[in-house]
Parts: sequence; C-alpha cells; structure tokens
Amino acid sequence: MTETARHPLRHAGADRSKAKEVPDTPQTRSSAYHLAFTDDDFMCREELRPVRLQLELMKPALMLDEQGIKSTIVLFGGARIPAPAKKDTARTQTLADLSHFYDVAQEFAHQMTLKSMDGSGQENVIVTGGGPGVMEAGNRGAMEAGGKSIGLNIVLPHEQAPNEYVTPELCFNFHYFAIRKMHFLMRARAICVFPGGFGTLDEMFEALTLIQTGRMERVPFLLFGRAFWEKIINWDALADAGTISAEDLDLFRFVETADEAVEVIDNWSTTKARDSIPGR
Repeated sequence: MTETARHPLRHAGADRSKAKEVPDTPQTRSSAYHLAFTDDDFMCREELRPVRLQLELMKPALMLDEQGIKSTIVLFGGARIPAPAKKDTARTQTLADLSHFYDVAQEFAHQMTLKSMDGSGQENVIVTGGGPGVMEAGNRGAMEAGGKSIGLNIVLPHEQAPNEYVTPELCFNFHYFAIRKMHFLMRARAICVFPGGFGTLDEMFEALTLIQTGRMERVPFLLFGRAFWEKIINWDALADAGTISAEDLDLFRFVETADEAVEVIDNWSTTKARDSIPGR
C-alpha cells in the first residue's frame, strides 16, 4: 500500500506551512482566516478548555509511548530541599536538616535506574515534577546511572525552568494540575514521597485516596523520613477517629534509606486493587 493510499488527505503540517505563504491582505491578516489549530487566541478561549484538557492528556501519552516507556517510579518531594552542599542557603534550619534526603533521593533513583537498565530500560523509569530540590535529585540520580528520566513541569506564576537532569525528550510542561497528576499515576509501579509542602501533600493524599478506594492498584507506597511524616500528620489519630480505617495505615511504609526503599519495592507482594473499603 502506498503512502498516499494510507494517508489520502493532505497532512496538517503541510497546510500549516502553506498557510504562511499566503498574500498579505486585510482578509489574510484577520484572525478569522487563521487555521484553527494554529490560532493561539482561539485555542485559549474559555470554550476550548475541553480540547486543551484532551491535548494535555494526549501529547505526553503519545510521546511516552513513542519512547517505549511502559512503567514508572514516581518521586514526589519538596522543591525547597537543597543539596547538602548548599544547605547553608536553606530558608530554615529544618530545611537544612532535611537536605540529606536530596542524597537519599539521588541514590534511590540511581539504584532503580540501574535495575531498569538491566532490562529494557523501559520499565520503572524515574518520573518527577521536573523542578528543583528532591525532584532534581531524582532526575540527577537517573542521569548519572546512564538512564532516562521523566519531568512533568507545570506553569507557575514565578519564573522557573526544568532542572538540567531531565531527559529532554521526556520533559513535559502542563497548564492543568489535574492532567499532570494523571500522568504521574497512569504508569506508576511505585510511589515514593519525600518531605515536602502543600504540593507534595496534595500529590500524596490524592494517590493514597485512589488506592484506598480501590480506583488504583496497590503499588509500593513509600514515605521517606518517618520522623517528618509523623510530626506533621497524626496518622493514628485519623484511625482512632474512624475517619480512616486501621487497615488504611497498611497502604504505605516508612523508609529512611535508598537501600531500604529498593528492598521494600523488590519484596512488595500486594498489587490487587481493593474491592471494598474497610470500615464502610
């Protein structure tokens, strides 16, 4: 079958290029004349939100498929946690004390990437939010292991850029937080949460809720730094109050080191999604 037979209609990219060659007239200068999919003002209209949501879901999915990425190891964690060598720049003493988790995240990502590369390099690929702090450490560890890693950046009001360790062809930018979070979890084979702030808590609790309610398989769910997590969240109080079940406290594990985290992932046996919610 010829290429023309397979694709009888003119390629959109060809028309996009051709449209730039039209004569300059009052008619062609009008926004009404612009091809719809090349008209930024049109694409940003309120009524086009459903289309933009679809595009943000489709573009990374297609590109990850093209790169052969089958599964991921998710790293959530604070953007403000510095590398130990820069802990004197931390805004608070607590952040400076948490800087060792940068090294832990880097080493964990390094080990998981080496294990991934023992196979096809397409399974258990590190994915982070693509920013600084713990995210940078995760992408850095993967790069230093010689593997790829994913960065899911988001447009924020303050100036930012992806960290330099994300694999360029796997570096994505999002407008919608909800679609970004879907991409974190769609291929997740483990969820690893380091100390962080509102963003980290949001990502952690949304993922825990999906697992708690049976909407997602039970993957290894690791909280790095028991002291931090037990200080900011009274997990037992939630169970004692009955707002969660005691069984929900088994959905995650506390770990401290990269070696411990790798061991938990390697020996995790429960993967089936819940078919009921304890306590309901």
